This record gives sequence, C-alpha cells and structure tokens, in this order.
Amino acid sequence: MALNKKFAIPLVIILVAIAAGGGWFLWHNREGRKTTAQAPVKQLYTCSMHPYIIKDKPGLCPVCGMELIKKIDSAATGVAKPAGQQQQADLHEHVSLSEKQRIMANVATAEATTETLNKEINAVGIVQYNQSRQAKVTAWIAGRLEKLNVNSVGAFVSKEKPVAEIYSPDLVATQQEYLLALKSREQLKSSPIASISQNGEGLVASARQRLLLFGVKESQISELEKSGKPNIRIPIYSPFSGIVIEKMVQQGQYVNMGEALFNIADLSSVWVEMEIYENEVSNIHPGQQVEIRSQSFPDKPSTGRIAFVYPFLDPKTRTVKARVELANPGMKLKPEMFVNAIIRVPLSPSLVVPATAVMNTGKRQVVWVESSPGMFESRTVQLGQQSGEKVQILSGLQSGDKVAVSGGYLIDSESQLK
Repeated sequence: MALNKKFAIPLVIILVAIAAGGGWFLWHNREGRKTTAQAPVKQLYTCSMHPYIIKDKPGLCPVCGMELIKKIDSAATGVAKPAGQQQQADLHEHVSLSEKQRIMANVATAEATTETLNKEINAVGIVQYNQSRQAKVTAWIAGRLEKLNVNSVGAFVSKEKPVAEIYSPDLVATQQEYLLALKSREQLKSSPIASISQNGEGLVASARQRLLLFGVKESQISELEKSGKPNIRIPIYSPFSGIVIEKMVQQGQYVNMGEALFNIADLSSVWVEMEIYENEVSNIHPGQQVEIRSQSFPDKPSTGRIAFVYPFLDPKTRTVKARVELANPGMKLKPEMFVNAIIRVPLSPSLVVPATAVMNTGKRQVVWVESSPGMFESRTVQLGQQSGEKVQILSGLQSGDKVAVSGGYLIDSESQLK
C-alpha cells in the first residue's frame, strides 16, 4: 500500500502539469489568432510607372513625379474567389486614374454612337477614250488631198476649221451642174407652162442634193451661189473638236470615197474601266458615285458615276469590269493611265466608335470604358466594318458608353501592373 502511494503521488502531479500546460497552449493560440484577425492591414502606396517604388503613405513618385496609387495585395485578403468570379473579374478589369494621371497620359474619351458608315471598295482602273466622243474624219468623195492643215498626232482640231482641202473632178463637175441648174431655173420660171417651170426647180434641188452628199456644207453652197464659180478645192471638216489620235494620210495623196483621214477623240470626257473582284460585284450597280485618284494628281481627285457594268467575268483575274464616265477638265487624265477608284457603299446603321479606341491583343479586341469618373473597365468587343477613322461594334458596347480613344495603352499597362 505504501508502495502504491509512493508512485501515485508523482503520477498525479505529472498529469496535472500536462493538463495545465495544454490549457495554457490552447488559450494562447486562440488569443494569437484573435489578435492577428483584429490587427489592421497597413496600406501601402506604389507608382503605376515604377512598381518597385513602395511607400507607406501617399505622395509623389521620386522617379517620375506621378501621384502614388494604393497598392492592392490580393493575397492579404486571404479570400479566394470562385473560378467563375475570377474569370468574370479578368474579363472586366478595373483601373482607377487620378485627374493628374489622365492629363499626363493624355487620356481622352468619346461616346459610342449609332451612325451609318460607308463600306469602301478600292479598285484599280485604266483611263480609256470615251467612245461616244470618238470619230473619224473621212473623204466624202474621191480626189487628191491638196492641203493638210493637221500634220501630227496630238494636234487639236476645231470643228469650225477645216482639217484638209481636197480636189475632186467629180465635185467640180457637180458644182458646175448646180450653177447651170440655177440659170435654167431663172430661164424656165417665166414659162407659162407649169411643168416646165417646175422642172427648173427640180434640177436645182437634184444638183443641191448631190453637193450635200459630197460633204459640201450649206454655207459653202451659199458662197457658190454668190460667186457663180466652182471651188477647185473643197475643205474637209471634223465632226467635233478634239485631239488627233491617229493620222492615216499624207498631203498630195489620192483617197477614195469613205477613206479615213484622221481619228479624232474629245478628251474633255473620258471613261475609266475598273476591275471589281467577284466577291464585291453584288455591291456595284450603275449610278453609284466613284472617286478617281491618279498618281500624277493625288491631291485633285475626280468624281464620276458608274455608267455600265459588263455582263461577263474575266476568268484569269476573277474580276468584272465596270465603266465610269467622268469629265476631264484640262485633260489631266490621259488614256491608258492607271488610276485608283474608291466606291463608298452605305451600310446599315450600327454602333460605331473611333478606331483608336480598339486594342487588338491578338486573341480578342478590347476597349476601355469609363464606367464612372476616373474608373475604367475593359470590354471585349466584336468588330464589323471599318470606314476611315471609325469602326462598327457588333457586340460588347451600348450606345452612350464612353470609351478611351487615346491613352488606352497606359490604362492597359496599369491593369497589367495591378
């Protein structure tokens, strides 16, 4: 019994000590967690351009002088976001900029508006002669070219001045017949017999008609009646004023009736034949306005309208030709000259923003929207057609949203640093 007491007393003392130590450890651990949970997290500040600068109070960056921003430590919160919330946070990143940061980064915004853009179709064209303003000067009668008033290709001819003079025995004989018919009419008009007096008028009309068929003008016939002598050389006129693009005869040459002497083209109006790719043919139709620019006069574009779309496709180039008729003041556009044609096709009204507001990351297109003053969030958008400095937004924005049109890359870099 004495032996049991000898071992029992120390055993009780050891158990009491273990119980007391365990209780103290549990109490101390609980108090430590409480103290840690209640301890405030110290706010730190950093520079958006130099993230290695960290201060414990707000101020200016010692390197660039920009205002320091709050440093957000997501690990300090100790709360993990679910996968869905984390993905949504990544799609809509938020960046806060102070007024000074906006001014230094030149951040400007513009509203997304609904507008009607024009789809631009660019094509290459070649200047051609206007075939409706092109003609040939021909000999109305066989004879010898006594004189050529035009001796070179490229010369300008007027329809009021003769281009050549021709001698024709048949023409001289016809003039003499006309003069005799006039004399006979004067002699026969006093006859009391009606058939004889009318016969004189018929002779004059027949001879006059022959002169007109030989290309003699009314004014020349009037001069023939006044002078009473036949003209040895009869002038040949151009049907309209223009440029000689081909000369086929020489002075002193004999020509047959109907033989071409000159090829004349009026360059005050020209054609441009455009090459339109087959995937754009559905957007082309007669009457559309076309802007024509040449490399010789890039600052002076011309404007015309599509007059005709050819009904066949070139199997080699996979293009369809469209003809544009336009005025050519000063004859600046030369035949066979290459030009650039721009056709603007109106699109349906849609939401548009300046093209500078869109950032292409390679996988998606992003714009930064000012959700509240100084607060920007990223939006993934789907783009449509671009026209000039504006681009269509098919999804991702609403009308009235303010988007950053300049300084977007600084906002994006700020988001990456955070």
